[in-house]
Amino acid sequence: MKFKNAAVLAAGLFISGAAFAGPVVSGFNSNTLAGNDDGSTGLVNIGFTVNFFGNEYSRLYVNNNGNVTFDYALGIYTPFELTNTNRVIIAPFFADVDTRYAGSPVTYGVGEYNGQSAFGVNWVNVDYYASSSSHTARNSFQLILVDRSDIDSGDFDIVFNYDSIQWETGTASNGSPAGLGGYSARVGWSNGTGGEGSFFELAGSAVNGAFLNGGSNALAGKTYTFEVRNGIVSPPIPTIPEPETWAMLLAGLGIVGAISKRRRQG
Repeated sequence: MKFKNAAVLAAGLFISGAAFAGPVVSGFNSNTLAGNDDGSTGLVNIGFTVNFFGNEYSRLYVNNNGNVTFDYALGIYTPFELTNTNRVIIAPFFADVDTRYAGSPVTYGVGEYNGQSAFGVNWVNVDYYASSSSHTARNSFQLILVDRSDIDSGDFDIVFNYDSIQWETGTASNGSPAGLGGYSARVGWSNGTGGEGSFFELAGSAVNGAFLNGGSNALAGKTYTFEVRNGIVSPPIPTIPEPETWAMLLAGLGIVGAISKRRRQG
């Protein structure tokens, strides 16, 4: 059962209401996880077999709170350290997603990505706990597992896609009513053993404000690809934001520069 904790404000952050021209791709929406708080699917087929650190999986659980797991469904809402867990987990944005009353439900399904068979999960326009129509912040991100058995049996890619990231936590994880501060989101994966090379967390994990639009490790408009070959996961390959995203960023810098110039002239 969740309990509301005292609000912890993350001061000094600018959260843009505009969507970024991010790389979240269409599709992977043939199935819907009905609006819920801390829920999960049963085991769902991904359409191919992956080799994740020597263990083969062809099914997984889609968990509402920004992750998938291969061993058991996961209802934990406050993100724990992926560097020290016994869960087999892939988490594009592990935080307290709540889709009961506002935002959109999580969708998932099979499809294609860059011409390869793939399985994807969409957390697009999702709300945070405690979900409310009064919330204005929404997050949009995506996980895609790409079949690369064309290289070798069990090989696959893990793709994290991000559009706009406007909140980082829920109030039950000591966050503010605006979805800021507290025990904020973690991004990465783990094979659940805790051994060397068996886990990864993206820089900015659990750092208040880091992943938000305009943050020090902002995710908006970015793609991170992890190649998994012979069961071993490579370091992430970040993709440069699409031209539309750069245009928005440059336009923003131009506005800031114009304001700065006027101040100097004044």
